[in-house]
Amino acid sequence: MKVTVEQDKCVAAGQCVATAPDVFDQRDEDGVVVLLTEEPAAELADDVRYAAAVCPALAIHIED
Repeated sequence: MKVTVEQDKCVAAGQCVATAPDVFDQRDEDGVVVLLTEEPAAELADDVRYAAAVCPALAIHIED
C-alpha cells in the first residue's frame, strides 16, 4: 500500500488523524494533513482505508 495526500485539498477536519494517528498528523499552524509514512505497515491498512473514506475533501489517495 502506498499513501499520498493532496495538502492543497485538505480542509483540516482531522478525521485522518483521529482514525490513523500512526500515519497522519496535522500541521500546528493551519491543521493541514501531514503524511507520516507513505508505506504504512500492513496492520494499519484498514485504518488508512477508512481515513481515506471519511476525508471530507477526498485528499487521501491509496495505491495498492
